[in-house]
Amino acid sequence: MSMNIFGAEATEEKAENARLSSFVGALALGDLVKSTLGPKGMNKILQSASTGDINVTNDGATILKGIQLDNAAAKILVNISKVQDDEVGDGTTSVCVLAAELLREAEKLIAMKIHPQTIVEGYRIASAAALKALEKAAVDHSAEPVQFRQDLFNIARTTLSSKVLSQDKDYFANLAVDAVLRLKGSTDLDHIQIIKKVGEKLTDSYLDEGFILDKTIGINCPKRLENAKILIANTSMDTDKIKIFGARVKVDGTGKLAELERAEREKMKAKVDDIASHGINCFVNRQLIYNYPESLLSEKGIVTIEHADFEGVERLSLVTGGEIASTFERPDLVKLGRCDLIEEIMIGEDKLIKFSGVAAGEACTVVLRGSTSQMVDEAERSLHDALSVLSQTVKETRVVLGGGCSEMLMSCAVEEEARKITGKKAIASEAFGRALRQIPTILADNAGYDSSDLVSKLRAAHYEGQFDAGLDMNEGKVGSMKKLGITESYKLKRQVVLSASEAAEMILRVDDILRATPRRREAV
Repeated sequence: MSMNIFGAEATEEKAENARLSSFVGALALGDLVKSTLGPKGMNKILQSASTGDINVTNDGATILKGIQLDNAAAKILVNISKVQDDEVGDGTTSVCVLAAELLREAEKLIAMKIHPQTIVEGYRIASAAALKALEKAAVDHSAEPVQFRQDLFNIARTTLSSKVLSQDKDYFANLAVDAVLRLKGSTDLDHIQIIKKVGEKLTDSYLDEGFILDKTIGINCPKRLENAKILIANTSMDTDKIKIFGARVKVDGTGKLAELERAEREKMKAKVDDIASHGINCFVNRQLIYNYPESLLSEKGIVTIEHADFEGVERLSLVTGGEIASTFERPDLVKLGRCDLIEEIMIGEDKLIKFSGVAAGEACTVVLRGSTSQMVDEAERSLHDALSVLSQTVKETRVVLGGGCSEMLMSCAVEEEARKITGKKAIASEAFGRALRQIPTILADNAGYDSSDLVSKLRAAHYEGQFDAGLDMNEGKVGSMKKLGITESYKLKRQVVLSASEAAEMILRVDDILRATPRRREAV
């Protein structure tokens, strides 16, 4: 006897229906992003319905963040993609596609009446075997600086080859490696600032040592300042006007009004004197600096920079070693920022301020140029992915081969392991191996090559002992990934397999989907 125990409009999907709903959502999402995978992947246009803004991208995380979803399983795939982006910075499409392929294989197994728990057990055995094979194949050149830099360069090239920067990947790979090596092992990418300026072409982008602030130096101030002592502040510098809110001031003559204004000016003059008492020659404020305090500061020989938004002052404080101050009564407690040179520079038709010789020697700025704002935005996303992967690789220095080589290696290891397993779990383990082989298959499909032919040749090459064999997407044949320099981060590949298998397991275990009653809004 079935009985509805839920409130009105609450819904429940059980057993096969729940599983089918989960599979359909996850597979649809995997199919959506899989055409963006690899060096020959296609772009997607994301258009906002409200503002009409458009985004042209092939970055998995950006695509998945930009779409509204109603399916619970599809949302799980979006979440693993976000985690991949946060953890490593790249592989966001791979993790989503692999999870979808694992579920596609699981759907076939469930149709063969194999229980989901048996599939999960088989997947776990296969996942452990795949990760073991991946770790065995990983190499570490951290003890050899020249070889390690080459590894980093190859990783950056491989990451950028699937992005908008693929035409100039060597140029941008060098730029990204130089920027990350300046961090001296830190993974704090706040030290690397990216400034986007529309105009010129992509290869006119460059790496500039120091810090660039997208603001201008105040009026009547010198445009060049050496040996700068910088006070970074977040304080109001506009009290030269009477501001009494919610109250009235009655005066019996204009003389009294002038007295009030004079008192305000004296108050501001005292504040400027307090600021000057810090022994500084540059004052950077997050808020506006009005004309009167600006003229007082310039009379004292202090260069003023106003309205340097939150991100600007935070980053400036980080790279110059100064603290953000709000009160100025105790100069002895305030830590000043220092740099060798502040000067105004031109990029395109815009004036910006460059801070050279900053206290944090690892700080640098990448100036990105491009023909359209969409192109520059996508270039920034691509470069950010490369910088994230490189900064993680500097920490976890092992590398593996790309181009479908690692996936085929893991797939062969899983098949070997499956031969030792008895029972239905062996079928599930084989299915895991097939799902891994789908990655090189999709890479070949996206490039317009015959994937069945290429992947079977690649598999044969691995069984013959060519463990560096992968897909050469330029020639459309199986080639040596070591010779081609197609290298990826071990941490990235490991995270893709871990996240995808965990997400697939979680969705496989679902046998019931409960949807709560929508919250009613009471009429006022």
